[in-house]
Amino acid sequence: MNKSAFVLITLAALASTSSLALAQSSDGVLTVATIGEPPTLDVMQTPTDIVLTIDQHIFETLYTYDAQWKSVPLLAAGMPTLSEDGLTYRIALREGVTFHDGSAFDAKDVTASLKRWMAINSKGKQVAAIVESLTEDGDHAVVIKLKSRYAPLLATLSQASVIMPSEKLADTLTEFVGTGPYALKERKPDQYTRLVRFEGYKSPEGEVSNYAGKREAIAREIRFVPVPDANTRVEGLISGQFDYADSLPVSAYERVEQSGNAKPVIFKDAGWASMNMNMKEGLLVKKELRQAVQAALNPNDMMLAAFSEDRFFSVDASIFPKGSFWHTEAGVARYGEGDPEAAEKLLQQAGYDGTPLRLMTSRQYEFHYKIGEVAKAYLEAAGFKVDLQVVDWATLTTRRADPKEWDIFITHSNFPGDPTTINTITDTYPGWYVSDQKAKAVAAYMDATTDEAKKAAWDGIQTVIYDDAPLYKVGNFNAVSGLANGVSGYEPTYWPHFWNVSPKK
Repeated sequence: MNKSAFVLITLAALASTSSLALAQSSDGVLTVATIGEPPTLDVMQTPTDIVLTIDQHIFETLYTYDAQWKSVPLLAAGMPTLSEDGLTYRIALREGVTFHDGSAFDAKDVTASLKRWMAINSKGKQVAAIVESLTEDGDHAVVIKLKSRYAPLLATLSQASVIMPSEKLADTLTEFVGTGPYALKERKPDQYTRLVRFEGYKSPEGEVSNYAGKREAIAREIRFVPVPDANTRVEGLISGQFDYADSLPVSAYERVEQSGNAKPVIFKDAGWASMNMNMKEGLLVKKELRQAVQAALNPNDMMLAAFSEDRFFSVDASIFPKGSFWHTEAGVARYGEGDPEAAEKLLQQAGYDGTPLRLMTSRQYEFHYKIGEVAKAYLEAAGFKVDLQVVDWATLTTRRADPKEWDIFITHSNFPGDPTTINTITDTYPGWYVSDQKAKAVAAYMDATTDEAKKAAWDGIQTVIYDDAPLYKVGNFNAVSGLANGVSGYEPTYWPHFWNVSPKK
């Protein structure tokens, strides 16, 4: 097997030393090479990394994440006022904010947008189940009344719950109008998505911290260009065609560094790779077979194949990395060198009949594909028959919504500020992880009121995740991206953003 590997993820490149205070609007254009064409710009429908990366420039949420991944105000005027029982949130809204179409942002837009989000988004649906009412309190505040405590509410409201004009909302969006620093000007599928500076933008206050703080649309225009081939992104960056290239191959690190035209950067623990299992239909509805998958796999070999050198990855059974408040070894089981005998025993207990295991992956994220190749070999050694299905990323995100189409898909995620916002914990996320013991463990977390109680509850959640086996954590990865020389003000974030960034002169 070819063990040269590629790191393809959507975390960006180079922190700038220039001061935002010195930045001025520019007539320049930033050309951003992405890993592919977004399947949609409706982030409520499809909150994947590529959609989030583009959409965050167009749309804004009530809250966003600071450098500690804590939720802080964005369109909200401040942190919510809570009732004594923790069930009622009153959220004041910023005044004087306008949408790209010139209409004023108000409470009606918030309630309408959040109701759509709760109807169609996987995390929104989870929130909807515990919302008693969502109402306007005048033009500049909304009130959310809950049926029960919900500790991750603000963290959940910080992603994909974008606010749009109530008049523009529809089951299928035809206009993409937000309050963000950039407005959608033109989209030519498979060519580019073109955003232009919104001259009427009103920035939040505060120091820049991850996605929080002051936002300034310095570049006149941002063009997101889909470039599925990783080496083409590298060549375009080095030649000056691209100002930023997402998700570069590890093998190109030195070449970019020595080019004199661009700089690469490694970021530690950018995210984690996982194999998500279908608990709703098909082969893996049996827990013993999901546990057999766990027992069969060797995470170090998968990560080595995917990332080439251990400076680009780490293997850690804890879902959160070392140094994180949420790091724990609680409940870890069937994680290590791969145990084909233990896996074979679980296969026999489950009465495995040789039905092929459909393992779905994509080459647009080359490390997903490499993980899939090694996983296939270990699973077959344990006695599974494996059907490795390699599709483009847009197809994978569409197909994984149908439980009849797959058994395992490979993906990656960042490390969220609240552990219960991990996709797999959501009942409706593809994989459909539903179990009584998970529900009890999550309920304990929701009732926690202190950090210590939350940590203890998270230990319980990780324990049942290992027992139920809705996913297999492969490992933590670092990331390589590239930024052209002369571009200043860029600050690395998981979903790379380009407000506060000055183009080359």
